[in-house]
Amino acid sequence: MSSKNSNWTIFMRGLVKENPIFVMLLGMCPTLGVTTSALNGLGMGLATLFVLILSNTAISLIKTLIPDQVRIPAYIVVIASFVTMVDLLMAAYWQPMHEKLGLFIPLIVVNCIILGRAEAFAAKSSTLQAVIDGLSMGIGFTWALALLGGTRELLGSGAIFDYPLVGEDASTMLLFIMPPGAFLALGYLALIINKLRGVK
Repeated sequence: MSSKNSNWTIFMRGLVKENPIFVMLLGMCPTLGVTTSALNGLGMGLATLFVLILSNTAISLIKTLIPDQVRIPAYIVVIASFVTMVDLLMAAYWQPMHEKLGLFIPLIVVNCIILGRAEAFAAKSSTLQAVIDGLSMGIGFTWALALLGGTRELLGSGAIFDYPLVGEDASTMLLFIMPPGAFLALGYLALIINKLRGVK
């Protein structure tokens, strides 16, 4: 397989085949906690995408310098540095979203998607492939969060990205913007997506 085809395979993997949310069911804490709206899902996804790309890149670059015995703590320090960066940037430039996501931004440090990609891929691959993998998994995570948030927002309040699509007197299912609605929406979306993928 050529390098170009290999890179394309890596990129497509996180979008569909190994989507962190709908296929691998990773990162469920922010997935269920912040997706009350499409905008919240998008904001959380972009923050995670930023951390994934930079942490994958950094870990791939310094992998030969990290002793095997301390690799996990070292990865966590790298990830925490980028999470702090994104937290401060959002507080400075995207204050409303920072307030909505709250504690879920610092919790990106312990998101198993990021540490998992660092250990399973970035530490064993070239820097270019690590960047592509971070981009792939980050975009896959972001579109899945936005889709889940949009579904819950539409069914629960009749809006998408805070833009109302139905009149105020239209009946909506409030359940979907409450915690149980997150489980229901996630389950049905995962079922639909995996059916489309041909998974029985």
